[in-house]
Amino acid sequence: MIGWALEIFWTGLHAFRVRNLKLVGRSSLWMFPIYGSAAFLAPVMRRMKNASLFLRGFLYMCCIFLGEYISGTLLKRKDLCPWDYSRSPYHVQSVIRLDYAPVWFLTGLLFEKILIKNILTETS
Repeated sequence: MIGWALEIFWTGLHAFRVRNLKLVGRSSLWMFPIYGSAAFLAPVMRRMKNASLFLRGFLYMCCIFLGEYISGTLLKRKDLCPWDYSRSPYHVQSVIRLDYAPVWFLTGLLFEKILIKNILTETS
């Protein structure tokens, strides 16, 4: 749910950038299972808990890029992909944007903060 909310917030910020003061944020139902798959990062997070912040953020960013690439490629095959990054000079096959690396780095650490709290609660 947090990923979904972040996406709607992010697209709402884009509306502000293009001076659309309605600030309409958008998403797709396809994003629900995609963002939900962040829960699969929990075992990685458990193993990485003593690693440096930079290493953890970098690994999460790579995992998010991989998830975005796989899900985007599969959805694109059926013409169902809700995003298209082809206008960006930093896109890879129009399904990932390399300039989003800092965003995914921070998002991974945010997910860690949320998921680790739940992991520690479950293992206690």
